[in-house]
Amino acid sequence: MDYLSNLNHPQREAALHTDGALLIVAGAGAGKTKTLTSRIFHLIKKGVPPEQVLAITFTNKAAGELKQRIGKLIAADRDLNLPVSAEKRPFAGTFHSLGVHILRSMGKSVGVSPRFTIFDRADSKSAMKEAVESAGLNPKQFSPELFLSIISKAKGKSLGVSRYRELASERMEEMTAEVWERYEKILNEEKALDFDDLLLKSVELLKQDAGARNRFQETWRYIHVDEYQDTNFVQYELTKILSEKHKNICAVGDADQTIYSWRGASIRNILNFKKDFPGARVILLEENYRSTKNILGIANDIIRKNNVRVPKNLFTANAEGEKIGLFSACDEEDEAAFIAAKAGKLIRNGAKPEEIAVLYRANFQSRAIESAFLDAGLPYQLIGTRFFERKEVKDVLSYLRLARNFDSRSDLKRVMNIPPRGIGKITLLKIFAGKGGELPAAMKIKFDNFKGLLKRISRASETLRPGELVKFAIAESGIGDWLKSGDEEDLERLENVKELATLALKYSALPLPDGIDKLLNDAALQSDQDELSDERGGVRLMTIHASKGLEFDTVFIVGLEDGLFPHEKMESELGPEEEEEERRLFYVALTRAKKKVILSYANIRTIFGSKKFTVPSEFLTDIDGNFLELENHPEKSLKSIYF
Repeated sequence: MDYLSNLNHPQREAALHTDGALLIVAGAGAGKTKTLTSRIFHLIKKGVPPEQVLAITFTNKAAGELKQRIGKLIAADRDLNLPVSAEKRPFAGTFHSLGVHILRSMGKSVGVSPRFTIFDRADSKSAMKEAVESAGLNPKQFSPELFLSIISKAKGKSLGVSRYRELASERMEEMTAEVWERYEKILNEEKALDFDDLLLKSVELLKQDAGARNRFQETWRYIHVDEYQDTNFVQYELTKILSEKHKNICAVGDADQTIYSWRGASIRNILNFKKDFPGARVILLEENYRSTKNILGIANDIIRKNNVRVPKNLFTANAEGEKIGLFSACDEEDEAAFIAAKAGKLIRNGAKPEEIAVLYRANFQSRAIESAFLDAGLPYQLIGTRFFERKEVKDVLSYLRLARNFDSRSDLKRVMNIPPRGIGKITLLKIFAGKGGELPAAMKIKFDNFKGLLKRISRASETLRPGELVKFAIAESGIGDWLKSGDEEDLERLENVKELATLALKYSALPLPDGIDKLLNDAALQSDQDELSDERGGVRLMTIHASKGLEFDTVFIVGLEDGLFPHEKMESELGPEEEEEERRLFYVALTRAKKKVILSYANIRTIFGSKKFTVPSEFLTDIDGNFLELENHPEKSLKSIYF
């Protein structure tokens, strides 16, 4: 069993434990992906059909890595002689892609069309604004984003709108129920689901339809859930239902890395695993292969102060490494200038820009850092600006979504006049009201021409590969010529829609029209990390939350001031799990680094236009001074004023 020879003892134990419930408590950098893929491959070597294995994770990047590693192991083993078709491979994907698969397969029994459209954040916000207005509320006074947040949390707790209305006892809850019902009506009319529906409706289907439940329980007899500590209640329910027949569930996670309680994740899911799955085996992976001894020293010291956790102590055979740098800045501009100068010096000394990350607690902090990098002429990538959310790319995607689902009103509103074709809002309202026959003759011709365009794209989706279909939609809609005749910004937008056609080529191996449907699914389910590009290079600038699952040679952790990091909570009452989350977040940030960590804080920070004196973060006082060294500005030679 050569594929197990590169595992340490606990990893090997986990890979060989194939039947029953298993919890792998995997510390940061402890080789959990290697362990997971070895376990899955061992199941296949034992004779389990690959298609009976399910692996769920939280990011497309992690799912892609799992697929790639499993695929390489299978391809390299000639004794297996397995078919190469996707249907005969383990299903490795995110929770949301799993929901899409389940609902497109059997969603009809809960009223979900196989061709449903997936609303992204902008679509949901637009639909919610319409729902708020139709309820007689002012969107400026009653924020659509607030209602979306409340509803998202409710769906994460596996509550549908009917049950939510039953439980509503306060005025705000009653208003939310009213708005939610109207929002749901818009979704139903457009045959659309939002992100949360992908999971809520999947659970609803599995609970209500015994045939569907039995089918998927038999399809996936061996279930693996990565980052189990990040699951919310509806995700917990989904995995519990899928595994309840054969009891073969392997959860991988680390309570110390639970950083998403604000979006519904419950640390109790991993802490209660043995209670939920009686007889479950628990294996700890504590050997870290990523970081130096110094980095792990402060990480262990930091996290040990938390009480709600599974006790463990990370260790490594790696070198002692450099001490942790600490820089005290005058203000955020000085802090950003230091980061840019230090990063520039590292790059000049041979460091790869993409192996340097700047992590911050709140998005607003990126402004000063970006400005400093621009001034210094340093390459960088700001993670969070998504390719699929660019206006011109969404326009082309809307044409494709309409071609697959004529009922998508949000897409119709988006592209009815792109390029301009003289169809106004009043015409659109009449069409939505079913009064298209009352349109003036000239307007009716325009609308009929538009419908003809959509039908041509729809027919083409049955015969053209995704790359060719995107080109067809760009040309047929007139978007290509329209952008070509514009200014320099329009020409840049044209390059982006051309890039969409290039991107679509990777879906060409799938049968028609599955390829285009997969492209549309992936576009809707894209995450921040999907924007990372080694080809573009550059220092990575991102929030700590966005860095989860990534690693870099050098990591800057900035803004270490009380009130910013740890962040000042808005809630008046927090449970112990939430109170300890900021410390877990710092632990996650520290353990992204392989070789060097540099901490910084500003003595004065401008927030909401006001300059405020700050106090260094309590996290800094928790670090043993033996691990620290003071940093000077590489260009200004400023001394730290921390001590």
